[in-house]
Amino acid sequence: MKATHSDPTVQPVPASVVAAVDAADTTLSNPKWAVIALGSNLGNRLETLQGAIDALEDTPGVRVKAVSPVYETEPWGVDPGSQPSYLNAVALVKTTLPPSSLLERAHAVEEAFHRVREERWGARTIDVDIVAYADVVSDDPVLTLPHPRAHQRAFVLAPWHDVDPEARIPGHGTVGELLASLGHDGVMPRTDLELRLPE
Repeated sequence: MKATHSDPTVQPVPASVVAAVDAADTTLSNPKWAVIALGSNLGNRLETLQGAIDALEDTPGVRVKAVSPVYETEPWGVDPGSQPSYLNAVALVKTTLPPSSLLERAHAVEEAFHRVREERWGARTIDVDIVAYADVVSDDPVLTLPHPRAHQRAFVLAPWHDVDPEARIPGHGTVGELLASLGHDGVMPRTDLELRLPE
């Protein structure tokens, strides 16, 4: 039987579909590194941080490859003593998700642990921030990459440097240099506490 032009088996695939499939395939075969900062200053802080790490690992397309030591830090942007101190850590993940989908997952993890967004710099059960995604630089207000204040925050830089001493923040320099210039004031290692890599 002779195929006609209306036969769907011989229709050309639109170029836009081919491009989308190729892009997805590239991501799947070439996962990207992302840096995720975690913080908690309400409830069982260590348990919440571990739960967030486990939830990230349970996400299709995300694998947690490294978890930093835990630091105890003074709250940022508020009067001293007005909030409990934070436990902070950084996770390095490999992901086939694009940044927007990884952000959606980060927000879902926050919601699962009852994060409430009532005030800026407010106390919170969990904060899950994408600090960097590969070498992507973006000024998208929904997800600015790298995180616009990461280079100013020792509570992000200290644990990040622990898990990736060679890390750089595009436009700002190496994490090590930035941390050296900021110092460790208000950021204390908690060697008595430990987060584990998901099994």
